[in-house]
Amino acid sequence: MVDRHDKKDSPIGDIIKKVVSVGIGAAFMTEESVKKILDDLPLPKDIISGLVQNAKGAKEDFSKSIREEIKHYLSSVDASKIATDVLEKYDIEVEAKFRFKKKNDN
Repeated sequence: MVDRHDKKDSPIGDIIKKVVSVGIGAAFMTEESVKKILDDLPLPKDIISGLVQNAKGAKEDFSKSIREEIKHYLSSVDASKIATDVLEKYDIEVEAKFRFKKKNDN
């Protein structure tokens, strides 16, 4: 019986791992970074192009999701209540320095 964990990964397995890792990390990578990684793989140009497009779409979807979550959170924040709480619970202390400097008459 052959233990599958003792074998080295095949070149195709390595390619699949790299493509999957690029897909997962695409939201945090620039399009150029994705292209550079994929260009090193022995894949047809149309497949690489499709993968780059998918990575770009994943990044856009991730960004949109983050924006929507922040928007949803901020819409539920009551700014006037927060300001009232801060003003009721804290003293406001302001320190200022003013200095008058004579203008140069030329």
